[in-house]
Amino acid sequence: MIRFFLLFAGALAWAQQQAPPSAADPVVLTVGNEKITQSQFEQMIATLPAQQRAQITNPEQRRKVAEQLAELKTLAQEGRARKLDQNADVKTKLALTADQVLANAEYQELGAAPAKEADLRAYYDSHKEDWEEVTARHILIRFQGSQAPLRPGQKELTEAEALQKAKDLKAKIDAGAPFAELAKTESDDVGSGANGGDLGAFGRGRMVKEFENAAFSQPIGQVGDPVKTQFGYHLILVEKRQNKSFEQAKVEIQQRIGPDQAKKGLEELKKKTSVVYDETYFGKP
Repeated sequence: MIRFFLLFAGALAWAQQQAPPSAADPVVLTVGNEKITQSQFEQMIATLPAQQRAQITNPEQRRKVAEQLAELKTLAQEGRARKLDQNADVKTKLALTADQVLANAEYQELGAAPAKEADLRAYYDSHKEDWEEVTARHILIRFQGSQAPLRPGQKELTEAEALQKAKDLKAKIDAGAPFAELAKTESDDVGSGANGGDLGAFGRGRMVKEFENAAFSQPIGQVGDPVKTQFGYHLILVEKRQNKSFEQAKVEIQQRIGPDQAKKGLEELKKKTSVVYDETYFGKP
């Protein structure tokens, strides 16, 4: 629990220096003599890792977080009352925690700094394949043991039976049957099936490998041979294949190069910062 709130508590210290409580921003948690407003609490939530933030979606989950924070604050207040913050070891840890929070913030800033247009363009040009998108439909025929759930009232098919059914459906489509109508009645992917098998546009890395390979290589407008994945057999109809423009990809590129940008920024800072190691104590590198 303490580790969970290291950054959380750092954000609290900052947030409590901001605007005081008001009718529009009421106090939602009081621990001893400390008051936390709604906006301050939400600012703290925003500092948590994405996976943890995603779990806090309703009042009950917010209360659990508040209860943990209250425990943390209760212990910290008692520690200050007992002057534990004056203990040499605790002082060292407090200083290191403050440095860690500040260093993390600076590292994030380095990664988020807008990259030069030329750098963004160079990344775009050297990763052409990444910007390719496919617009497609599919019909899924599951078989026994596949990861797709069995539709209510449907017969459990063996792998051979599922393959034969997929081939029969392809023959009907090749003979003129509407792909979308068959998807609505026959596809075991009920989500896309209700929309005629429509999967919308997707890039590489979004689908399982076997499906992706077929979707990015099949002729446009033709239904390919059944493609087997862990979900079953797929009939895929590629409707369009296009590339994202540089302008459309810019935001994603910035996000991708952020970590490398932060590393480079750190290396530049290290070059400008004098660091001297006592070689009699640390040894030679």
